[in-house]
Amino acid sequence: MVIMDVPRRAVTLVLLRFLAVATITVVFCSREGNVICLESERQSLMRFKEDLVDPSNRLSSWDGHSDCCNWAGVVCDNSTGHVRELHLRNLHENMGAWAAYEAYRRSKLGGKINPSLLNLKHLNSLDLSNNDFGGIQIPHFIGSLRSLRYLNLSNAGFGGVVPHQLGNLSSLHYLILGDFSLRAKNLRWLSGLSLLQHLDMSRVSLDMGHDWPQVINTLPSLVELHLSNCGLRYEGTLPYVNHTSLAILNLSDNYFVCLLPSWVFSLHSLISLDLSNAVFQGPIPGSIRNMTNLRNLDLSTNNLTATIPHGLHSLNHLESLDLSDNLLQGRISGDIGNMTSINYIDLSDSGFEGRIPRSIGNLCNLKVLDLSGNNFGDGPDFLTSLSGCIIHVLESLQLVESQLSGHLNDQLGQLKNLRYLNLEGNSISGPIPMSLGRLSSLRSLNMADNQLTGTHFPENLRHLRNLEEIYISSNLLEGVVSEVHFSNLTNLKVFHASGNPLTLKVSTNWIPPFQLEEIHLRSWHLGQQFPMWVQSQKKLSGLDLSCTGISDGIPAWFWNLTSQTSYLNLSHNQIHGEISYIPKQSDIYSEVYLDSNQFSGPLPRLSNVNEIYLSNNSFSGDMSNFLCNWTDKASQSVVLRLEKNLLSGDLPDCWRYWESLSVVDLGNNNLTGSIPSSIRFLHNLESLHLHNNRLSGRLPSSLSSCTNLQIIDLAENEFVGSIPAWMGKSFSNLMVLSLRSNKFHGEIASELCHLCSLQIFDLANNNLSGKIPKCFYNFTAMAKEPNEIIHLSYPYAGGEYLEHAVVVTKGRESQYDIILSLVTGMDLSCNNLSGEIPKELTSLFGLRTLNLSGNHLTGMIPQRISDMKLLESLDLSRNQLSGEIPPSMSGMTFLSYLNLSYNNLSGKIPLSTQLQSQNATSFIGNHLCGLPLTENCSISTGVTPEIGDEEDKQDGHEMDWFHLCMALGFVVGFNERFKNVVPLQGAGKDSYIDNE
Repeated sequence: MVIMDVPRRAVTLVLLRFLAVATITVVFCSREGNVICLESERQSLMRFKEDLVDPSNRLSSWDGHSDCCNWAGVVCDNSTGHVRELHLRNLHENMGAWAAYEAYRRSKLGGKINPSLLNLKHLNSLDLSNNDFGGIQIPHFIGSLRSLRYLNLSNAGFGGVVPHQLGNLSSLHYLILGDFSLRAKNLRWLSGLSLLQHLDMSRVSLDMGHDWPQVINTLPSLVELHLSNCGLRYEGTLPYVNHTSLAILNLSDNYFVCLLPSWVFSLHSLISLDLSNAVFQGPIPGSIRNMTNLRNLDLSTNNLTATIPHGLHSLNHLESLDLSDNLLQGRISGDIGNMTSINYIDLSDSGFEGRIPRSIGNLCNLKVLDLSGNNFGDGPDFLTSLSGCIIHVLESLQLVESQLSGHLNDQLGQLKNLRYLNLEGNSISGPIPMSLGRLSSLRSLNMADNQLTGTHFPENLRHLRNLEEIYISSNLLEGVVSEVHFSNLTNLKVFHASGNPLTLKVSTNWIPPFQLEEIHLRSWHLGQQFPMWVQSQKKLSGLDLSCTGISDGIPAWFWNLTSQTSYLNLSHNQIHGEISYIPKQSDIYSEVYLDSNQFSGPLPRLSNVNEIYLSNNSFSGDMSNFLCNWTDKASQSVVLRLEKNLLSGDLPDCWRYWESLSVVDLGNNNLTGSIPSSIRFLHNLESLHLHNNRLSGRLPSSLSSCTNLQIIDLAENEFVGSIPAWMGKSFSNLMVLSLRSNKFHGEIASELCHLCSLQIFDLANNNLSGKIPKCFYNFTAMAKEPNEIIHLSYPYAGGEYLEHAVVVTKGRESQYDIILSLVTGMDLSCNNLSGEIPKELTSLFGLRTLNLSGNHLTGMIPQRISDMKLLESLDLSRNQLSGEIPPSMSGMTFLSYLNLSYNNLSGKIPLSTQLQSQNATSFIGNHLCGLPLTENCSISTGVTPEIGDEEDKQDGHEMDWFHLCMALGFVVGFNERFKNVVPLQGAGKDSYIDNE
């Protein structure tokens, strides 16, 4: 958690201190005297209201009879009664909670802007921000409100081109237009606004506005300029801007791809400079030392290199510094201790290394320090850097993933004012120090993903009365946690402690002193009974009790308690009984994990759960009530996993109610019938698992409508007919196609060669005939060498769904998920394929497993099969192949499983560690000789010895030469095998016995 409120406060203080600009009052003061608003202006306001849409009735005081100067948002002149200001900004801006967001959304004004505003001749301030006018253009007539000094139309839902008529507002001091839906062809119309002090066009598209630097130079009064996220691009030198009055400059979130412009650092009047996330490159100019008025500097999220210039450390008036997410090098200089006014430092993810300088302890105003994501490699000594006057002021310390190790010492307890401590993702070991209990101001503690140990959970944590969040997941903590540990934590809202073998022992009638919003206790020992204390927690939004040993039923009160929970995980327990109904868990995105338990009976009714995991239980019966009970509205589910249950009956034809689905897994059940035609409604479907059922019939053409599919697993069913040619055209993103163990027949259509993204192709155990298509070389994903693990996952609002696939290799079935992106395989075994093995297959350099066994293939093994250097498993057994084993196969250093048995191969088995280490059963049923077979090539078979063999005999070193080859082969094979590659699982000695 990075605390950003400090720099905002700093900016505010700086502005109050240094900017002598006019401010717009937003306080509706009572008026002196008996002056009331003018009737003509009151009528104009009523006409304006009539064209507005006001869903929350914000303008209820605008009744048409009362004094308009008393209406909400209206400010009148105290002496004349003229309407001077309209403040119709949507004030509901807290987006932190769903209820707050709903209030914000309902309070938005909409509709149209009536020209009656032109009758308000004395209007000098108009604020319509944070509303929603549905994309209408900003009315041109606003440019005729000549008295306007303040205009704020930001985030108001206006769209289209910004009207150039706004350039007629010659009295304007403030212009704020920020909105993603707006664009400007140019900015020349700004040149007439000579009094403009504050210009904010953030998020307005200025792709064609290359004239902005020249226009800015024509605005002599400009104090603030905000052009953040405007699509500005300068791949060269950023044009020069010369301004003596500019105090605040924000060019963040653009795409400049150039060096930091030197002229920016010559703007000596700048107080706040934000150039973050703008793809600036190169070093920070040393001329930064001349910016003596600078208080806030943000250069984060760029590609800045080299070290921090010493000139930066001389800015002892700087209050906020953010250089995070750059490519800076070396150590953090001890000169940082000279920045005595600094109260906010963020140097996270910037490539620093070495030790944290002790001079940081001299920063007596520093409240926020974030050094996360660097490589400090410090042991507990990093805490010595936090001695000195900093211990009295520091409020937030972030050292996430900073390569810290060793034990925490008691010096941590000296940071009396610390409110936020985050040491997540390091290698800190040992117990949680007792001194932590002295941090009485602490609100958030995060020590997750370390190596903390200890058999006694520290009771001193109960002294942290202000603590709201505890994150200690993924450590090695043991022992018993009791009621005492929580006795004073009345403000606790979040408790994440998953992945620790802790035991919770509390009385059956315990009522905790807190009201938690999130409880994550995965892998704790909670006992067999369902924890009754959960019933007292009325504000739950997240609950994880997975892997906790519960073998009870779910109490009746539970589902009402969790009706607003967005994340519910009770998986991997022994919870039993039936579930009749799972209510909507939240008004926002919701996930329910009940998999790997002992639930039974029919599937429960749902109420729009987004992700539902009921797999690996004993749910039974048909799916009709579950799938088809959506007569009022469609399901919003995106993930549906029901695999490994006892479901039966036909697959219902109700998929039109499930259009949002991206993942469907119904594998390992007893489902019958065919795939229904309503499958065509699943346009968002990316993953379809129906393996190991009793489904039958032909694959319906309606499936071709699911064009986003990446995974199709229909293995181990009773599907018939030919494999549809339309698959090759419809599924351009398909990565896994498994149709093994069905009743498909006919030839493999050449159209399937269009599946260029295919990584796993399994058609084994069918009745396919004809030749292997030569165009399989088009499987370009099999021709690449994957060099990193990329989780095959689908991002959703609740996180990511990690994909999985079942792959048969080396004679056994394995399921892959985390390393699925590294798995490539083709299995055409146990069919009736004939002809030669196409030499084009050898261009699939990234293939790891190839199984063509159990067919009627003839001809020779392709000579260039050794080009498939990543092959780990090769099975060509039970065919009619002839000729010799290609000598080049001795160079296949990753090959750990080979089966060439029961063909018509002849000659000597080539020498290599991989081939000679195979079991002899891998070569039987041929006319071969040489190790690992017992047949000697020169004696038993009469095969003409190779030249090398004869020469070795003459020298009397035949066995020495053989052992030398074996040794070299082992060394080379070992080094190559484990170089940048994650191999598939190995095979045992009996992996080749599957023969005639």
